[in-house]
Order: sequence, then structure tokens, then C-alpha cells
Amino acid sequence: MLRIAVVGSGPSGVYTAQGLVEQSAVADVRVDVLDRLPCPYGLVRYGVAPDHEKIKSLQNNLRTVLEGDRVRFLGHVEVGPGGVPPELLLRLYHAVVYCVGAKTDRHLGIPGEELPGSYSATEFVSWYSAHPDADPNGFALGARSAVVIGAGNVAVDVARMLARGADELRPTDVPHAALGALAVSRVREVHMAARRGPSQARFTTKELRELGALPGADVTVSEDELALDPDFADPAALPAPVRRNVEVLRGWIGRPPRPAARLLRLRFYLRPVEILARAGRVGAVRFERTAPDGSGGVVGTGTYEEIDAQLVLRAVGYRGMPPDGLPFDPVSGTVPHAAGRVLRAGAPSPGEYVAGWIKRGPTGVIGTNRPCAKETVASLLQDAPRLALRQVPSEPLDAMRELGLHPVTWQGWLAIERAEAELGRSLGRRSVKIADWAGLLSAAAPRQG
Repeated sequence: MLRIAVVGSGPSGVYTAQGLVEQSAVADVRVDVLDRLPCPYGLVRYGVAPDHEKIKSLQNNLRTVLEGDRVRFLGHVEVGPGGVPPELLLRLYHAVVYCVGAKTDRHLGIPGEELPGSYSATEFVSWYSAHPDADPNGFALGARSAVVIGAGNVAVDVARMLARGADELRPTDVPHAALGALAVSRVREVHMAARRGPSQARFTTKELRELGALPGADVTVSEDELALDPDFADPAALPAPVRRNVEVLRGWIGRPPRPAARLLRLRFYLRPVEILARAGRVGAVRFERTAPDGSGGVVGTGTYEEIDAQLVLRAVGYRGMPPDGLPFDPVSGTVPHAAGRVLRAGAPSPGEYVAGWIKRGPTGVIGTNRPCAKETVASLLQDAPRLALRQVPSEPLDAMRELGLHPVTWQGWLAIERAEAELGRSLGRRSVKIADWAGLLSAAAPRQG
């Protein structure tokens, strides 16, 4: 039997597990998918906005893999301090594949970034996604004006969530505390600011169009800002996805806002230089106007603008953190590897592999994880005859329990799902996420085994 541990139960981890059992010529392959959270699915559960039910339905595909005969989910298992030491994990399994993602966010590096009222988009997403590490009461939303810095899908997601009404989100699984905060939100203006132009923005057309379809909000754009983009007047030469974005933005020029609606202001060619304090917290953001440099970048113009805001959310990308016990490249934020094989001092480390964002950086969409996982799986299976020569325990769970760990099995996760469905019924809603560690582990406990 070949025993493999996959650390991380998001898409990259599940696709890796799927590849291992489907592509292996060895019939007796067993894969344990470990996660420090008691719930599977990674960013599909804790990163996809609650109103994106079609994307969230990918959980059904991931579920099919995790329910397979040769795959076992073990949640609430930390790898590192307080959990399973990486060196022990490698003794318990013939191979370990780390699919731990990019756990932190990039900073702007400007004065005032740490003021109260300034957050990463990651914190906001974790809050409305019921991540148990987030404070359920972390966002009071007393601000009247919010600035979202960034021009990718995460920026669009958080801007959309700020502009949505609570009644629109009630049918989703958004946690009850977050729904209550959104119901009394005072936010009336959301400014989404990008330092470059519309043809360099990274959001997808589907996400962009959703902003224009919000029933309680109107989108405004500045024709003067859009016109600064050399490709805006004639987008015919642009790649199709970018051209569609530009066409959507062109359709919003001159669109009059409704008096009672929230306003979503999409701004371009603004680079944040300082978050300004008022009464000890965020009061405004100071931007420098930028201009195209002729090669796809921008240069500062020396002209500045301030946007009043009491809430700032930065959505400028994720960054990998050093996994405990593995080499790490701080420049790329990834683990050095060759086709998924972890490299130590330039040489492959026997039995250690990576896939997903910690392998390639936080790029691509959910589907990008498939070819990434496939490459790593191919490397591991090529090494399998040599890896299988090493003796490992017949049941790694025994060693975990000796460390005082209490893994949440698949049956425990199903119990959490039932508890969330019951919570929703008690609130007159559909299934509602449990947002705290104690609640999740309590729900899982009766069905462990």
C-alpha cells in the first residue's frame, strides 16, 4: 500500500488526491487529505462570495472525490506547531503533498495603512464567509463611504458585497452576524480604485457585469479617466476578454444614478499614497493621479486627489507564507520545486511535493489548479516505486491521536453540514454557516469515529 498525505483540502488538494487515485498504476493507493480547519473545500467555502452559488456548487465536485473509497478527509489537523510536526508527517506517509495556498495578503506599504478602519480584503472576505479565525462581529459597517483598492475579482467581490442589500443575501449561507451587520450598514458610496487603466484590470467580464445588475446600487464611471487608456477609444485589437470589459465600461458612461441607490464608483489611474486619519481612524485616502507610460505601466503625474472614506479594503493580491519545515523563496512567496518536487539545496527532497498557490504563486482561477496538480501527481507517481520501499505505520491516525489531536472525519463534517442546515431552519433561512471554532467542533463531535 502506498500512503500519501495531502495537506490542504481546497481545489488544489482535492484535485491532487483525485489524480493520485485515478492515475496511479498501483491499485492500493490511500490518500489522507488533511486540513487545519474542520471543514473541507478551502477557498471554495471560505473565499467565494455567498451570492456566487454557481461557483460554490463546485463543492459538489470536490465532495465526490473526498467521498471516494481511497480518499479520507481529516480535518482539524494542523501541520506544524501545536499539531503534527512535518518531519513526523513524512514518517507516517510515503509522500506528503503540500497544497496550503497563499495565507496572507499583500500590503500597500503606505502611511496610515494600519489605522482603524483599514483592512485587507482577505479579512472582509473571511468575515462574510464565516471563517472561524475571523471575528463574527469584526465589521460594524458604520462608514458612509468605503474605498476598495484593487481591480481584480476580489476587489469586485467585496465592492459588490458592500453594495448589496441584506434581503438579497438572506437566501445565501452568509453567517447571521454578518447578515445583521449588512442589514444596518450605512455605506452609501463604494469607490473601487485602480492604479492603471481599464484594459489592464484583472476582473472578469462576468464579475464586472454583476456590478451593473445590482438592484439597489448604480455604477458610475468617469469618461475622462477611461479615455486616458490608449486602447479605450478603439478596443478592437485587445484580447477578447479585455475587449468585453472595456465594452461594459463604455456602456456605463453617462448612466444617471437613481437618487435612493447606493453608488459604486469605478475609478482608474489612481495610485494610493496615504490613508489619512480623522479622529484617530480612517477618514480619507490620498491618491496620486497616474498616466499611461506607453508600455503597459503607469507614471505619477504629481497631481493628487482625496476621497473621503471611513472604511478601506485593500485587494491587491495574496502572498504565500513559509510552510513549517519546508524551504521557502520569500521573493516569489513559493516553495522551490521542480515539477512539484520540493527542492532542498537545489536537489529534490524525497517524498515532499507541492501543488497549488504555494507551488506557483496566487495566480489563475479554480480550474488552473487542475493542470498544476496533474504535473505534481505525475512527478510523485514516477517516484512511487522508490517511495513505496520505505516502511510506514499502517494507521497514521494512531500517531496523531497520541499527540492529543482529534481529527474531524468525513462523518464529522457531514454532522457540521446538518447542524448548519438546522441553524438555517431555526432562523427561517436556508443553511447558514457556523462561524466559530467551538460551534464547528461541537457540531462535529457527536459523529466522530
